[in-house]
Amino acid sequence: MAELIAEAAGSKERWQRELRAGSTIVLGKDGPDWAVPWERWISRHHVKLVYEHDRLSVRRLPEGRNPVFFHGHEADDFEMRSGECFVIGGTVFTFNASHESSPQRARPAQEYSIGAEQLRNIPFRDAPHRIDVLGHLSNVISGLTDRNELYVQTVSLLLEGIRRANAIAVVEVAPDGDRAEVKTLCADHRLTTGAEVQPSRRLVREAIQHLKKSVVHVWSPGQEAAEQLFTMRSKFDWAFCTPLHGESCQRLGLYVTGQSAPEVALFDRTSAAGTDLDEDVKFAELVATILSSLLEVKELQHRQDVLSHFFSPRVLPLLTSHDSERTLRPEETDITVMFCDLRGFSRKVEAAGEALLPILERVSRALGVMSHCILEHSGAVADFLGDSAMGFWGWPLRRDDDSTQACLAALAIRETFDRLSRQSDHPLAGFMAGVGIASGHAVAGQIGSQDQAKVTVFGPCVNLASRLEGLTKTLRVPVLLDEATASVVKERIPNSAGRLRKLALVKPQGLKTPVMVSELLPPVERDGRLSDDDIAHYEAGLAEFLRGNWAAAYERLHRVPAEDRGKDLLMSFILKHDHTPPPDWDGVIAIEQK
Repeated sequence: MAELIAEAAGSKERWQRELRAGSTIVLGKDGPDWAVPWERWISRHHVKLVYEHDRLSVRRLPEGRNPVFFHGHEADDFEMRSGECFVIGGTVFTFNASHESSPQRARPAQEYSIGAEQLRNIPFRDAPHRIDVLGHLSNVISGLTDRNELYVQTVSLLLEGIRRANAIAVVEVAPDGDRAEVKTLCADHRLTTGAEVQPSRRLVREAIQHLKKSVVHVWSPGQEAAEQLFTMRSKFDWAFCTPLHGESCQRLGLYVTGQSAPEVALFDRTSAAGTDLDEDVKFAELVATILSSLLEVKELQHRQDVLSHFFSPRVLPLLTSHDSERTLRPEETDITVMFCDLRGFSRKVEAAGEALLPILERVSRALGVMSHCILEHSGAVADFLGDSAMGFWGWPLRRDDDSTQACLAALAIRETFDRLSRQSDHPLAGFMAGVGIASGHAVAGQIGSQDQAKVTVFGPCVNLASRLEGLTKTLRVPVLLDEATASVVKERIPNSAGRLRKLALVKPQGLKTPVMVSELLPPVERDGRLSDDDIAHYEAGLAEFLRGNWAAAYERLHRVPAEDRGKDLLMSFILKHDHTPPPDWDGVIAIEQK
């Protein structure tokens, strides 16, 4: 197969076109056959190409205003062999008639790999300079956070440390088998020609994919021009690739290439030139080790930063350990789940009209309050659903006080919104939150595909917690608990941390089993709107209500302060039925709306 490759010097503009025997092609800015739109110095119809018998004839057309250079000289009509190139403006056109679709097909005259044991025994004859450069490397790149800038600094310091190198690149092999693409992530060279570094794909694949250690290729000075185009538009005669090691950089490597001294007619590994080259490989290995370690640390830091938004510091060491996959594996366990929803959001959106971005920023602040309180009390943030957050306790670590911690987080959310909503100049002014908490058996862990996964929980208690959060609107209280959570918390939470009051026996829409719901209240020292006596009166009234003694229930409920909205459900239900329980009264109030 034959082809022509067009590449713009100093940019990523490139194309590759197949040549067929006997074909005639007009090349130009927007030529009828092949166009080179990025080249400013090429005419609309610039040259005519004819391919025959592994030779490419090139003739400049009359309308081709700018010169065509071949072998460094201006030429209007010439014939090319495989591997040769011509130049128009800043674009190089390379003719290749090889069996591999690239001018990088050259086989090295010598090829060898170097392992860690061999490198350990190679001394540095220029040790002070090399050590000085390594010292600069750690100082310069330690403060960088951007990978691209990290590569730039590494390449620059490698050029300083390997004095015989003409070009250096950070390369990456795509995970596509033996024909994997080799990408140059960053490159630099000492030349002033503006040529582009083109690493040998075969060498890079051999070092990074197959042997996973440094591989050296040495080309013969007597090879044809086609075999000398393996790196840049210059006749380099040696190159090596040193792979990086570690999970975050396993497809990366350092590519170094250059020329031997003019007097070196034939490369001998035991000669001074061979020893120098081995020293350069050892230096590149040291740089690769430092760079690999730094990238691994930065990747770990990034993962911890991401996970810290969803898991408490108590759990993070488990998730960043080597056995994290096993830790995240879904399992059945007892958990406590919280749903927290923002109140007043819909009204704010309607009032905002077209100015939705400021509202979105305020919602983000509200979600930040929710997630902060969950994490502060050893919970995990499973998801954000619009203007609500979902948290849970009991996985991947389980503690006896998980339900208590969930309730303390809910109280913290309530108190924070109470305080901020009253500050007229605060972004959360006017916003409140409704919280539903339920406990029970569920499945927790990482779910999803390999490409997209998240940590979440599902089970009956998750659905119940979601319903309880919705019921806070109907029952007009900020925090609701199911019976399982309330029974545990009542024994363990001191009055100085929070209080409970049984609110009603309800059957939410879509659920078959009635639920005794309880309200979670702050301690009286922090919120005195309901005293302990008020709670006692209410619960006594609830007991009478459940028994069907509505006259006594009504009297008890009237002792609770009028501003308490939590009693509205029972009071309105009694009034709706004219103070008389239905004949089939079982104490359950069916909730029609979600």
